[in-house]
Formats: sequence, C-alpha cells, structure tokens
Amino acid sequence: MSSHKESLEEAPKFRYWKSQAEANGLKINGVKDFYIRRRQNGEVLFAMLEIDADTPEGDKIPPALFLKGHAVSMLVCLIDKDTRQKFVVLVKQRRIADGSQTYEHPAGMVDASDLPDEVAARELGEEIGLTVTAGELTKLNSQVWHPSTGTSDEGMHFFFIEKEMPRDDIMDFHLKNMGNQAEFERITSVVATLPEAHKLITNVNGLLLHFLYLKHIGDYETMKLL
Repeated sequence: MSSHKESLEEAPKFRYWKSQAEANGLKINGVKDFYIRRRQNGEVLFAMLEIDADTPEGDKIPPALFLKGHAVSMLVCLIDKDTRQKFVVLVKQRRIADGSQTYEHPAGMVDASDLPDEVAARELGEEIGLTVTAGELTKLNSQVWHPSTGTSDEGMHFFFIEKEMPRDDIMDFHLKNMGNQAEFERITSVVATLPEAHKLITNVNGLLLHFLYLKHIGDYETMKLL
C-alpha cells in the first residue's frame, strides 16, 4: 500500500516555520522549493527553499532556507555499578557533507506535532538499542537554541540520562550495528569515556552537550579534562 506523499504546505514543520515567521512580522510573498526529502511514509523530513519575504523594516530577508524544524540530541551516561566509572554512548555514521565518518550523540528530528522528550526516548531505542521513557530524560536547555540562524530554522533540544548497570552490560553497547536501512542509515554505536568522546566529536552540538551535562551535575573536575 502506497503512503500519502505529504506536500510542503501540509508538513507540520513548514506550517510551524510560517506561523513563527508571520508572528515575527515577516510578509511572505512566495516560497520556492528546490529539493524535498521525505521519510519512507511520505512525510517531509527537510527541504531546501528559496523565500521571498519582507521584514517590518522593509528589507528582504536572506532567501536561502534549509527547513529542518526542531531536533533532539541526547547524552547517554552509563555508570558502572561497581566502580562508578562513567561512559557515554555515541553513534558513528557517515555524513553526506564531506563523506567522513563522524561521532555524535544520539539525535533525531522532531516534527511540530511531536513532543521532543518522546522523540528523544524513541530515538535512543532506534539508534543505540536503549529502552527508556520520556520521563527518565532530563532537559538541559529551557528554551530552544538555534545552531545556524542565518540559513536554517533548526532548533535544538538537549537531554541527558544516567543509568547504572554492570560493566558487561555497558560494553554490550560498544560496536553494535544499528540504523534503519529503509532510511539509508548505517549506524554503529560506540562506548567511550566522556574525555574520549570529547576528542572524537567534531560537531558543535555534541561538544556543547558535554558542557551542559557536566555543569548540570556539577562535575567541574571532568570539565577540566575536556
């Protein structure tokens, strides 16, 4: 059975972006789409758009927009129940921007109709095989932060979770092959200490997440090692 192919105008993330733009005083004259990526079920995942819009001051906004909507990123800290040593679980995958293998914290995209904490819990199950509930996650930023305000509407929600378990159970997460072949994902989970992870990660969201987590729990000694 074929899935409904969601139009750009139907997509919750586009409707949300448009409502926010108009609430901020923009007069949207036209939107042209150059590329739309959809999920297997037909929902709009992201889009490359050209926007013709006027500001309240009478200026044109920069026309290029990478429509992504909101996203979640989660730091998973697994604590050895005997030694109390902490480990984090990263995901390793190839990124299209330059084809390199990158290390990141588990993450996922959020549609305007979804709750970020529920998406975060679901993504942890899909990306690293960790079963958690939304209520077990702790939010690290009280308002949405935007990593690229000049070219994208992307807004980030940062979470963390700590779970205590035997060392063998922690290491079961190391080098697990995960990912969704239907969505062209090839993911391997990697276990590392936080200082090791800080050396592996090169994206700003991941590096920021380390400092947010350590500040939240008051671990300034580990922060000095980063």
